[in-house]
Formats: sequence, structure tokens, C-alpha cells
Amino acid sequence: MALGACTKNTDDGPVVDNNRKQTGVIATDPKDSQGPAAEVEGAQKGGTFSIIRETPISHLDPQRTYSFAGLMANPLFARYLTTWKDDGKGGLVLVGDLAETPGTNVNNDCKVWEFKIKDGVKFEDGSAITAKEIAYGIARSFDPDLPGGPTYIQEWLADSPQFDTKWDFKKNKTGLPPGLTTPDAKTLRFEFAKPRCDLPFAVSLPTTAPLKPEMDTGVNLDQKPFSSGPYKVAKHQVGVQLTLDRNPNWDPKTDPVRHQYPDQFVWTFGPTADAANNRVIADNGADQSALAWNFVPASLVAKVAGDANLKSRTILSPTPSANQLVINTQRVTDLKVRQALNYAIDRDGLIKTIGGSTVAAPLTTLMPPATIGYKAYDAYPAGASGDIDKAKELLGGQTPQLVLGASDDSEEQEMATQIKSNLEKAGFKITIRNIPDDAKLDEIKKKNNPWDLYIGNWAADWPSGASILPVLYDGRSIKAEGNSNQSYFNDPAINAEFDRILAMSPADQGPEWGKLDERIMKEHAPVVPLYVDVAYVVHGSKAGGVFISSVFGYPSFVNAHVKQ
Repeated sequence: MALGACTKNTDDGPVVDNNRKQTGVIATDPKDSQGPAAEVEGAQKGGTFSIIRETPISHLDPQRTYSFAGLMANPLFARYLTTWKDDGKGGLVLVGDLAETPGTNVNNDCKVWEFKIKDGVKFEDGSAITAKEIAYGIARSFDPDLPGGPTYIQEWLADSPQFDTKWDFKKNKTGLPPGLTTPDAKTLRFEFAKPRCDLPFAVSLPTTAPLKPEMDTGVNLDQKPFSSGPYKVAKHQVGVQLTLDRNPNWDPKTDPVRHQYPDQFVWTFGPTADAANNRVIADNGADQSALAWNFVPASLVAKVAGDANLKSRTILSPTPSANQLVINTQRVTDLKVRQALNYAIDRDGLIKTIGGSTVAAPLTTLMPPATIGYKAYDAYPAGASGDIDKAKELLGGQTPQLVLGASDDSEEQEMATQIKSNLEKAGFKITIRNIPDDAKLDEIKKKNNPWDLYIGNWAADWPSGASILPVLYDGRSIKAEGNSNQSYFNDPAINAEFDRILAMSPADQGPEWGKLDERIMKEHAPVVPLYVDVAYVVHGSKAGGVFISSVFGYPSFVNAHVKQ
């Protein structure tokens, strides 16, 4: 379980190692992309591995998958062009999954890419997976009736954020979007108008999962995806239980990361975080080989941390999921006010409010430490609990009246109350306005939203500044609705830096993102970095091989097995 790499115990219970450095490389040796995956020590075949989760997985259809639960469930039944070999300790290697390698940059200008498809890769019905089925999977991601998934590849092919108006999937079901071709059954080719040096990373997302056109059931694919991975959907009682059985047509010799140890994976939906964790702690019957998906809740932290017998059954790990107090820079235009917010913030108090060090770790940068090229700095050094005097000095007697938009769920209400109390000590006047939890994301993504501040969260789609800084701070992407740039920050000099760095090879980008991160915060302060989420997971005594994904910060099941 690699616990030693992640934690140390103190009198206050376990403490997460947030200084762990992330390393990521693109494999250059084709052997790295070949299977079978290295055997997991002590793992044996057999048994049922269970995952207990409070709410259903929003989408199982790979082209619509973008939730953490979906991104962790999908690799059991879906394969992509590339994937990550992950040691669970921050060491990552991008390898070919369905492709023989992580791609060929044909002209060395990142505008034309080719992927050769492996021999022996098959669907659950035994038919061969070729470039055509992978291309069809990508094409259906253009369908406006199938929203929800990542949109990098679609936007890059269309050279527009409005990709579905550039190419109509419904009218062209037998064709492919512009720039995507299959010169032969073994070759998938991408041609872009601009350099897209991060394509090998983007094709590691479920957008590139293959599908036979005749197996495309449209919106109903969510109920029963067509498998290309080691498991297939055997039974799905929507919202209650998902059962995955072994796929006999998956060939381990073609797969560099996955295994097929358990006979079955069973996802059960419904029990609360408290109920699921208590079941797994009790370690009875089928729950011995179960994992509670929802992290150990604050109500159980003391019980779990204080029980020496549970130490071998818990995983505590940093994640790449960063939380900010987002400042709407269209409304809060005075840089000194934004800087004063950064000096005033009491991170220590906020983290205590949400449950302490097993839930969150303080953050002063835009990129979390789990990003390749991360640079540690604090642009507004105010100590763990803020520097009220420095904030007041910057405000110079002003009492800015700001509206904080907050989700109506209990945790965010507690956070909003703490932030209001904290900031008002520095001279701000904060009004909290509630937003329905299930509507909050859509509402703050509207350019003309009525709030000055809101709590935001971002986890990168791959561990590079390329899927954090331009996504969140490139002002050219701002539109009427659906904005990832929720600070509505737009600076031509910073935008030019995005273009410069994105045209570099991914191997050279890391340090440049670190420098730009610091520059954005020092010169513009579009947000107040708050904390990174910490994963605290408990599992049964017979659940083996689980680690926290270095990419997404949630349990990965590629090595999961049932201890016999």
C-alpha cells in the first residue's frame, strides 16, 4: 500500500507528505508500452472486489466520462490510445495503451501526430480493435446529445471551442471530423491548425476509447458500455449496483498497466460516507474485500487515526486537487484589494473547519505540488493564519463590500462562514449568497454571474501546467457560459506566455509553468490559493493492491486483488 511513502504519525494522528515531488515522462522505449503488466507482489486470482460509494457514477459511457469515480472505473472496461504507468508515489510514465507507443510527432512541429495500433487488441465480443473504431469513439464525442466528457481533442481538431458547430456528428456518422483520418487499419492520424504538443497526454483520457458503430446505443451506452478492457459489464442496476465480470477476450500481453485478478468488481451505491466507512472498518464478510470510495469523513477521523489495527488498512495520500477562493476580476478590479484578500486568508482555520490535516493541506500556489514543474513560493507570505495588519495596510482604510457565492451544501456553508468571519477582521464586508449545490458549477461559469468571490476546485486532466494555467487563466477562452476561467482574468502578456510555453516540447514545459504560476500570482492575484485535498481511504483486510492515482487523486483499481 506504499503507506511509508505518504505518511508519518504524530500525536495528532497521521500527517500527509505534501512535499512529495511528481515526476512524469513520456516513454521513449516501445517496450514500456508492451504487456503484460508487472505482477503485483502477493496477488492471486479470484474473489470479488467491492467498492462502496454514496452516489451513482454520473457517466460510464467513456466519451461522457469526466467525474473522478468515472475516470477510476472506466479503465476496468475501457482502453485508450495512451495511459499512465503509475507507481502511486508520484512517479508516472506515459505509455501506449491501444497504441504501440505514446505517438509520433510526424514533422516535429506538434501539428501532425500518428498512432500505430497494437496487434491483438479486441473488444468483448472477440472482434479486433482497429484505428477505425478508435476514430469513431472520438467522432461521437462531437455529438451535442452526449455532453459531459473532456473537450481538448474536439476543440483542437475543430480549432474552436464551439467544436460541435464546426462538424455535425449526426449528419456525418459514417465520416470523421476534419483533421482525423485512418490511413489504414493500424494507423490513426491527427492534423491540427496549431501545435498541440500535449496530444499524447490528452489521448490518455476516455475520449479515445474505441467503439464499433453498430454497438453505439447513444445515451443508453451509459447503462452498458462495450468493453475493450479486462472486465465487462455483466449486470447494471442503475443507481444501485454495477457488476463487472472478466472479459475473456482481453489479452494481458497487449496491456502494460492492467491486471485481471478479481473474478468480479462490484460497485454498490447508496450508503453514506459514514455507513460505508463503518462497514469497511468492521471488516465482516464481503466487506473484507471492499473499499469505501468516499474518504474517511471528519466524524470518523479520530477513530480511524487512533486505531493501530487500522494502520495497514488505510491509505493517506496527497492529491492533485486544488481549491481556491476565486476572485471575479471583472468585478474586483483593484489589484490591492485582491492582494489584501491573499494576505488576510486564514488557511489554518479553514482547514480545521473542514476536518484537519487528513482532509486538506495548505496551498499558496496556483498549481498543486503534484504538478510536474511545480515551484514552491508564497507571493503573499502571511503565515498559517493570515496577516490582518498587512491586509489592512493594503486596503488603506477602504472597506470593500464583496458578495461570496456559496453552494448550499453543509461543508461549503461552513467554509463560507469561516471565510466571512476571517476576512471581516481585515476590514472587508462579506455577504454570503447561497447557490443550489447542483447548479453552482454552471452558475459560476456564466460570465455575467453576480458574485465577487466563490470557492473553486480544479484537478488537472494530466499532471502538467498545460492543463491548469491556460485552462483557468487564458482570457481568450472567455465566453457567455461554460467558462473554466471563472476569475474572468484576461491579460495579453500572460496569454502570449501560454502560447509560447504550449509550443514547447512537454519535457521542457515544466519549469516554465512554475515561473508563470508565480508571475500570475505576484502581478495579478486572480485567486486566493486555499488548500489541496488529501485522500484518506480505508479498506477491508482482504482488499489488496489499491493506491491513490498520482493523476486524479482517487483510488486506482488496476492492481486491485482479493487476498486469499
